[in-house]
Amino acid sequence: MKIIKKIIIGILVFIALLLVVALFIPNDYTVSVSTVVNKPKPAVFEYVKNIKNQERYSVWMMEDPNVVMDYQGTDGTVGFKASWNSKDDNVGEGSQQITAVSDERIDVDLHFERPMKGDDKAATIVEAVSETQTKVTAEFYGHSTYPMNLMSLIGKKIITDAQTQNLVNLKKILEE
Repeated sequence: MKIIKKIIIGILVFIALLLVVALFIPNDYTVSVSTVVNKPKPAVFEYVKNIKNQERYSVWMMEDPNVVMDYQGTDGTVGFKASWNSKDDNVGEGSQQITAVSDERIDVDLHFERPMKGDDKAATIVEAVSETQTKVTAEFYGHSTYPMNLMSLIGKKIITDAQTQNLVNLKKILEE
């Protein structure tokens, strides 16, 4: 009986420790990764502003070749909405909608239904490095309320890895 009591106390102390740690983790976070593409900025921007092109370089879209996509509006313009639904929970169900387009930036609102409900934001930023080179930055803006903000540590790593691979894929496509 004493051993069970010690195990229970140990579990409670561990949970309390996690809750205290979560107090010091911000609720809002940004993941930002960049690469330089050997193409002029206009060509790069024209490609990345079209959400449908993500099917060719997004690790999430490539994860399930049977994902069902639905598009509403004119791609590359404010209001365009791309929705996805996959039986694979690594892809899940959700949508992204373009909220702003400028000469150097595309902003989207992300809505997730499955595997977890949530709303976040993302942006793709393109900057000319030279006449023939463009820096592409993918940013993800996340929010997690206490105590779920503790999970953002894992989420940031997953998003960073995926965004990094997305940019590797994008660079390969644009430089072919």
